[in-house]
Amino acid sequence: MQIEFYKYQGTGNDFVMIDNRSNTFPKEDIKCIAHLCDRRFGIGGDGLILLENDPEANFKMVYYNSDGNQSTMCGNGGRCLVAFAKKLHVIDNKAVFNAIDGLHHASVSEDGIVSLQMIDVTDIKKATDYTFLNTGSPHHVQLVDDLEHYNVKEKGAEIRYGELYGKQGSNINFVKKIDETTFSLRTYERGVEDETLACGTGATAVAIAMNATGATQATSIDLNVEGGKLVVSFDKKDNQFTNVYLKGPAEFVFKGTIEL
Repeated sequence: MQIEFYKYQGTGNDFVMIDNRSNTFPKEDIKCIAHLCDRRFGIGGDGLILLENDPEANFKMVYYNSDGNQSTMCGNGGRCLVAFAKKLHVIDNKAVFNAIDGLHHASVSEDGIVSLQMIDVTDIKKATDYTFLNTGSPHHVQLVDDLEHYNVKEKGAEIRYGELYGKQGSNINFVKKIDETTFSLRTYERGVEDETLACGTGATAVAIAMNATGATQATSIDLNVEGGKLVVSFDKKDNQFTNVYLKGPAEFVFKGTIEL
């Protein structure tokens, strides 16, 4: 079986994109999906995303982590999928698509910046040394010293597999404040089980967590990730965060075919 694929990246978060509107992709084959995401024996990517038909939206997003398992919402993946849908002429410059966490609105600017509406956030756990919230995926947010030299893979794995989050685990974000409106972060992603160059739901979680804990009063926050820059904006009222948007580049890298 020959599969046509497209490769996209958003601030270094890279994805294998497949047009599955014909519903022919073997979407239950975990080993196949993991193989396609393998950087040595397959195409390579932090995840694989299927674009499918949806009765109530422009399209549907089905997201798999690089381990081959279907997962929760991926912000940068969602932004890349919008760019992919535009390339396929499924949409023009605006989209409404369905994902595992519900409907998302998005738009593409003339310079290729994709703005994606994320879910509202109302439930935030504030502990002494960390914050936990769900922005479509679960995220642990923790301020650290010397972020540049921090062992994200080791420390992230310790928390992800520790007693705090049990079998389900969580994504782990380590953060440094740069100024009132700017934060740097590095993310350990579950399912990838390593640090990635960016994480959209993680950047969203960091922005909201920093505001919720008083580290900033800003409602539009610049996030420095390892692969570039993202912007998260939101409205806040009584510790409820609505109208949440994740903005950044989403770029086509290459296309090809692979034999399964």
